[in-house]
Amino acid sequence: MASIFRMPGISADAEEATLLEWSIVAGATVKQGDVLATVETEKANVDIEADSDGVVMQLMAEAGDSVTIGAPIAILLDQGEDGSDPAAILSGLGLAPAVAAAAEPAAPAGAVDAAPAGAPASTPAPASSGATEDAVAHGTRLFASPLARRLALENGVELSALSGSGPGGRIVRADVERLIADGPATASAAPVPAAVQAAPPAAAAPAATKPPQPAAAGDVEVPHTAMRRAIASALSASKQTVPHFYLTSTLRVDALLDLRERINTSSPVRVSINDFFVKATALTLRAVPEMNVNWTPTAVRHLGSVDVAVAIQGERGLFTPLIRDADAKSLTEISTSVRDLAQRANDGTLKQHELVGGSFAVSNLGKYGVESFSAILNPPQVGIVAVAGVVRAPIVEGDEIVIGNTVTVTVSVDHRPVDGVLAAQWLARFKEYIENPLSMLV
Repeated sequence: MASIFRMPGISADAEEATLLEWSIVAGATVKQGDVLATVETEKANVDIEADSDGVVMQLMAEAGDSVTIGAPIAILLDQGEDGSDPAAILSGLGLAPAVAAAAEPAAPAGAVDAAPAGAPASTPAPASSGATEDAVAHGTRLFASPLARRLALENGVELSALSGSGPGGRIVRADVERLIADGPATASAAPVPAAVQAAPPAAAAPAATKPPQPAAAGDVEVPHTAMRRAIASALSASKQTVPHFYLTSTLRVDALLDLRERINTSSPVRVSINDFFVKATALTLRAVPEMNVNWTPTAVRHLGSVDVAVAIQGERGLFTPLIRDADAKSLTEISTSVRDLAQRANDGTLKQHELVGGSFAVSNLGKYGVESFSAILNPPQVGIVAVAGVVRAPIVEGDEIVIGNTVTVTVSVDHRPVDGVLAAQWLARFKEYIENPLSMLV
């Protein structure tokens, strides 16, 4: 029986995702686990996979489209199922309105999108920019992808000034980005259809949608990617809605550095200081399971496995993939996992499940000479350990002062499921592991 393949919820709190490219075409046969498309999220470009075998009857979104989570993006048929009457199949799936839209002749350049799949064909798609609203109101139709409209809105670009390079003259993201890259002069000089020129001025847009102050001479503006916008949205929401509190401790790491050197001398897999901190985080979560939780609107969820996210700064940006069952992995296994995740993050081949879950993250800026910092939580995780660099500092040993190697860590904690005393107990146990690193190997 035909089924709807919907845009999956790639990450927590995401309302939409950008479909970067399809790996399939209509008529292709797919098996469970095959990659169907690549989607841009706030953390990485993620491959989404088929959850069953089938044949692709129809693709319902185009590369470059920004798609609401849960919206249909493809229709799959069972092997051998008759697909000769797509209208009836779509109707049986509750997508009958999309048939009328799909049956319409291809819109010429300058026409507005047909109604999105699942929306009534008689209901016009909401305009995403002042240019679109004005053109629709006065009879000139603009055919543009949702992502192109949003980019145009955010950068003050008139869609009516563009000629689309997409199918049927559709304006796509690349068209808007080219105009932005050419600068304000090009945008203002772009031709405007006569119908739009003759139209009276549109009503002023709400203040929240007004374009920013024009750039000064010599300024260079790089348009936000969907990833950067999503990161900004998620971090803003975290800082505004999650009551953070912070605990800081300075740890002595002489024994850790000595053990690392011994391991790297004898092991074919080199381990980093950060690998020790990931391992210590996992073991401490196992020792203090009340911290291995997520906050949900209705309950505190105690997690059945210890999965630790690792902040990785790659060529494509910042990623926080998970080391699954980190408490059960050796230091060399953690090192190998981190290297693999970092490589695949740069290649854009991380999987959806590798970006979601866990209760804690580790962020290490030590190699940049940072002596102390605090990090923002990534809900529903309840903690993140900010690891600074190694600093030579005076240390009191009995009645003497000696010089030793220290690292300052700051733990950011969600105060909703975790109280201060519990977090302090967690940090004390974490310090024991770091200052006595052999205990992590037994």
